[in-house]
Parts: sequence; C-alpha cells; structure tokens
Amino acid sequence: MQLIVNPDDEFPIYRQIMRQITESLSGGRLKRGDKLPSHRDLAEQLVIAPLTVKKAYDELEALGFIETQRGRGTFVCDKLPRVKLADQREQMEVSARKLLSQAYLAGLGFDDVIKILKDAESELTQGRSAGNRRSIKEEL
Repeated sequence: MQLIVNPDDEFPIYRQIMRQITESLSGGRLKRGDKLPSHRDLAEQLVIAPLTVKKAYDELEALGFIETQRGRGTFVCDKLPRVKLADQREQMEVSARKLLSQAYLAGLGFDDVIKILKDAESELTQGRSAGNRRSIKEEL
C-alpha cells in the first residue's frame, strides 16, 4: 500500500491520510494487526509535518481503526469498528445522486459512471497509481 498526498486536494492532508488508510482496510490491502510506519517516519517519507500524521493517526485511533502500543508502534486494530448499513445507506444514496449529477453535467452517460466506479473499485482493492502526486517510495 502506498500513501499519496496532494497539497492541492480539497481535503486537508491529514484527512487524505485517514481516507487512504481506511480505503486500504476496506480494500484488503491493510489487514488486522499490520504495523503502520511511525508518524515521524511517514511524515518524513511524505515530506509533511509530523503533527499532520499524528493528527490523522489520533483520529483513526479514536474511531477504532488503529491502536498505538507503547514501545512497539502503531497497528491496525484486531477488531475493527463495524459500519452499519442502515446508518450509511442514506449517505450513500446522496453520494450516488451527486456522482450521477456531476457525470451528467459533464456529458457522461450511465455506462461511463459504471466504468468510473469499476476503476475506483480496482484502485481500492489493488492500490492507486501515483500519477503526478507526491508519494512514499516505500510500501507500508
């Protein structure tokens, strides 16, 4: 798994880190018990402030995705929080409508949206390409 940060992204860098770690968990690229780099090492690799990574790790820990073991490091939790479909369904429907609206306004059809979703699924499960963004050279 490779983390990528884009200073021009609409989300703050700590949120980008959080999103990519949770995507890696949901896509199976990160497994329970996997060790994450220290916040200082990751900050150095991404060329960002260590407090930015610490903030992402702190929030992920508060949400129950990772845990810090004193003297050992930061790990993916053995027991991950369960997302209740009933709680998420409405949010997914809103996101789907927004995606379709953006696609239709851009002149794309439903089949184009399906292809975009399939590509996103591949990135989620197989990893994203670096493109023109700064990335870690070392895999987690």
